[in-house]
Amino acid sequence: MQSTVAAGEARKGHPPGLYLLFATEMWERMSYYGMRGLLVLFLTDKVRGGFGWSAADALGLYGTSTGLVYLTPILGGYIADRYIGQRKAVVLGGALMVIGHLLLALPGISIFYAGLGFLIIGNGFFKPNISTMVGGLYPAGDGRRDGAFTIFYMGINLGAVLGNFICGTLGERVGWHWGFGSAGVGMTLGLIIFMALSRRFLGTVGLAPAPRPTEAQKTTPDGKHHAFSRQEWDRIIVIFIIALFVVAFWTGFEQAGGLMNLYTDQKVDRTMFGWEVPTTWFQNFNSVFIVTLAPLFAAVWSSLAAKGKDLSIPVKMSLGLIFLAVGFAFMLGASKESAADGKAAAWWVIMAYLFHTMGELCLSPVGLSMVSKVAPQRVVSAMMGVWFLANAVANKLSGVLGGYSEKMGEFSVFLTIVIGAGLAGVILLFLAPMLKRMMHGTDEVTPAPAPAHQEGTVHPAT
Repeated sequence: MQSTVAAGEARKGHPPGLYLLFATEMWERMSYYGMRGLLVLFLTDKVRGGFGWSAADALGLYGTSTGLVYLTPILGGYIADRYIGQRKAVVLGGALMVIGHLLLALPGISIFYAGLGFLIIGNGFFKPNISTMVGGLYPAGDGRRDGAFTIFYMGINLGAVLGNFICGTLGERVGWHWGFGSAGVGMTLGLIIFMALSRRFLGTVGLAPAPRPTEAQKTTPDGKHHAFSRQEWDRIIVIFIIALFVVAFWTGFEQAGGLMNLYTDQKVDRTMFGWEVPTTWFQNFNSVFIVTLAPLFAAVWSSLAAKGKDLSIPVKMSLGLIFLAVGFAFMLGASKESAADGKAAAWWVIMAYLFHTMGELCLSPVGLSMVSKVAPQRVVSAMMGVWFLANAVANKLSGVLGGYSEKMGEFSVFLTIVIGAGLAGVILLFLAPMLKRMMHGTDEVTPAPAPAHQEGTVHPAT
């Protein structure tokens, strides 16, 4: 595939490389969410060969491992930027994750820890670089980029659906090793697809490390090294500020695989139509809502951008925090009902996942797109790694906060999240105009060019 496309054609739809990255991410997320849905259930299981840990210990390991999954992208992004390029980093990360999933399927706690280690390191190479390549498919100012990340996000959640159905069902109903092993098969499929089709559909995107400045670019006429400009520092600061609010969001949201997972298993009436629904299937409501609502959200963002009325990135993300708070308000109702009647109705949890999903669509794909646009080009993958650092901190805090449920009760934990996420959303909304100015127009979109016959180049993310 050539690295040039007709500009008019490019603006009408999305490049085919987006759908290759979509498919690759879908299978990788199938493996990750399939493993994640089983993790705390396996660790706390005392009957079917699990480790029989307490909820606090299981949630502690859950928070640590999922936190590290989002910490290692800082190193993986740096190595890709500086040495090997994004495409090789994705292949290396995928291969390490295949090994990790297969190790989880083997008996023994030492092997289990080794498997988690391979997953953590492999994800560090895979996650920031495949996300950055999505941005690299579009030139600067292309209004389709937010929509592209929303479509990409559908791949993430289709993978999550497959993971919870396939890995979750096999793990809960057949055997834990079947669930973990099937996650490895999913990752293998994603790796094969990427390696077979990347040259054809991605052109030169992600093939080489980020371009290094020449000696003339490195230094000023008086011999001093070039530093970031004031505008570049403003843009970097914006990413760090918004990342703090993202910590608040993911600390609540990641209860899905931890406390909400255990709560659904133990205190929710899961019987539907005379059949008990597997616990892991409830996490699919988030994914189903994502797949259902993502096209709507993508259309809304694109429509507002075309009319020049697009909401700023900080405003969209503040709405995400507010939606999260509303979702956990439903969990307050669930915890009151289970305390009174022993079991809570399933619809409380389903409604919580609906609002969590709406919040996720306002915050996560928009945030990924923001980093690819706002970060200075020479550190874009490293900044994507910093973005995932917020997820790392949040995942660890999620496990710690969820573990307090044994002492405080679920109601108190859910109430803490409602208050924290709601306040964070209001504060971010207040700061939005200032943050918008500090982006210095890098978040703006430009209209599609009128001539359909002119040719333009697919640029890397800016």
